[in-house]
Amino acid sequence: MARYLDVHPQDPQPRLIRQAADLIRDGGLIAYPTDSCFALGCRLGNPDGKERITRIRHLDAKHHFTLVCRDFAQLGQLVQLDNWMFRAVKAATPGSYTFILPATSEVPRRLLHPKKRTVGVRIVDHPVASALLEELGEPLLSSTLLLPDHDEPRTDGWQIKEELDHVLDAVIDSGECGLEPTTVVDMSGGAAEVVRVGAGDPTPFQ
Repeated sequence: MARYLDVHPQDPQPRLIRQAADLIRDGGLIAYPTDSCFALGCRLGNPDGKERITRIRHLDAKHHFTLVCRDFAQLGQLVQLDNWMFRAVKAATPGSYTFILPATSEVPRRLLHPKKRTVGVRIVDHPVASALLEELGEPLLSSTLLLPDHDEPRTDGWQIKEELDHVLDAVIDSGECGLEPTTVVDMSGGAAEVVRVGAGDPTPFQ
């Protein structure tokens, strides 16, 4: 059964955040709120967690997983940024954007797109997710909590707990956090290309 953690949306309780971080360190998979919608998350170095996300979401090998970062310094260790990329990403973060960029050697090979050697990265703008990343001290391997055959992500923590109780280790609930996933911007081809319009304003990248 998944542990249910009822966390304050603006002032998350440190004790509960530590519990969630400890579960992740121990190899757990959690559902947690972000500034766009709920996401699934585990440690980067947790191959079983990645496979569990793949099974829950019925993902194929071409799916870009997202490395959710605490700040820009952490993000910069994971991806290669030209000057124009740096300025564009810096101006849009934190926020509801995922950027697809060439990965550095810091990213495990199994997390990369098999052909492009790229990875998705983002910096969240949500007090609970930010507190979790601060406590964890490392990025989270994440994917939007969008279940197969559903058009919209799940937004209710207790409903997530009921539906995925047998496949998750914890659900962090801080109230509804929106229906739209992030706007995805692919910068790996030398120019910005909006490949999914979501919660972030796509205008700066069009």
